[in-house]
Amino acid sequence: MKTLQEKTFIRRCITDTLSGTREGLTRFSGESRVAVIYCLAPDRELLILDPQNLLNGYEPKLKEIYLNSSDWRCQGNFIFNRNSFNLIDPVPSLHLDGRISCGGKSGSVFYQMWFTEHHPDMCSIGPTERWLEHAVLRFSHDVADERILYTGISGNFLREYATHAVHDYIVDMINLNLGLDTRIDIYHILDSVLGVSKTHEESVRPHGKILFIEPRFLGGIEFLARFRVDERPRVNHFKHVRKLLQAVEYSDRKLISDGVSIIGISEGILPEFHLTAEFQGKIGFLSLNREKICSFSDGSYSSNTHRAKLFEVEEALLDYDLDTSTRNSLFQAIVSIVHSAQNKMFGCALVIDLADEKSVISGQDMIPPIDLRLPNQLDLACALSKVDGALHLRADLQLHAFACLLDGHSIPGEDRARGARYNSALRFSTEHPRTIIVVVSADRPVSVIQHGKEIRLRNDLDPSSHCAIFPEPLEQWLASR
Repeated sequence: MKTLQEKTFIRRCITDTLSGTREGLTRFSGESRVAVIYCLAPDRELLILDPQNLLNGYEPKLKEIYLNSSDWRCQGNFIFNRNSFNLIDPVPSLHLDGRISCGGKSGSVFYQMWFTEHHPDMCSIGPTERWLEHAVLRFSHDVADERILYTGISGNFLREYATHAVHDYIVDMINLNLGLDTRIDIYHILDSVLGVSKTHEESVRPHGKILFIEPRFLGGIEFLARFRVDERPRVNHFKHVRKLLQAVEYSDRKLISDGVSIIGISEGILPEFHLTAEFQGKIGFLSLNREKICSFSDGSYSSNTHRAKLFEVEEALLDYDLDTSTRNSLFQAIVSIVHSAQNKMFGCALVIDLADEKSVISGQDMIPPIDLRLPNQLDLACALSKVDGALHLRADLQLHAFACLLDGHSIPGEDRARGARYNSALRFSTEHPRTIIVVVSADRPVSVIQHGKEIRLRNDLDPSSHCAIFPEPLEQWLASR
């Protein structure tokens, strides 16, 4: 039987770890929730801590896994021993739709499974999985240290784990593909990429690509230009590297690096395994071969793809009487225009007018309208979106006007922290209920507005719902649902 002090200590360990993980993942991926299911010893009951109802709706699956079966208790070759708390025996993910999960067994915590959200705009779930893996390790370590040695540092460390999570995932992939004898320093590369991304040249942000290649594969690179060994700029000499990027921006050329210095410039066939830093001005992306791992912006890494998925538009279109072909074609046209604006980093607005009669909007009408089903016409629509004012699209898959002014009376709920484009869309959609308005900001955020409100699909915490701030038995938690 555990004493009150022991219970309080365990509760503090798990809440500190969960809070740090949640806050860190929120910075890395946007608003995120975290939950954990754990069992301290083979003969103890399972406990759950889900303070923001992340696992709501998954009760049947959890009951099937944990109550109707005891497979999770099977130890196999695992030996429960408090002296081996730092040896984590991974357990399989639960593969819940829309959730990322990662767990393990250790000498101090017999079983734990951590969960967070799988956001639709993530480059890769790899870094997030490494984040949860580290939460498993930190909790095991803290429980093993016991109350007298507990420092509370785990939550703070997990809060700032972004670069480490990206590093851990890249290293795992390199080890898996190239073996353990690689000589490339991933931390050095990650720090250098952020440094270059923040370095302007004549007030212009960096564009172009740097390829980081394991030194033993450099012999297979066809160089357009190769620098003398004693004159190669170090990758952490940000200003020098930033100047060299000017030679490869907006082209198929890339700077080639061994992780220490810039070797030369190439545009030939890439080696089978390489790490790419692609600079796109304010943002950039890290890729391993063809897999995007993460993005970077403002001196930090993020899981965000910076490309709107527009699920809100897709769902809003389902409310209207459109045949499937028309709905899909209209959605694809909207996506193309929005992505064009995001890639070129300018703001715009699209009015999707689904009223029976064409809405009267002050703007530059076109006769005949532009057919958005034709590639060259769609390209023209993308170009016209840069002109001040909104595009006027109809369900006939045509662009009827551009440079449209969205007027309307003042309404409650306007956000003065947003620009005129956003608030004008709120006003206009209030007075034109059969419209959907997409607002793209120059710094890439996208808002979908209908009936005078922004549509938000992400699950927010419902304060009226059951919300636990302390761990409770999983069986009791399931019974209360």
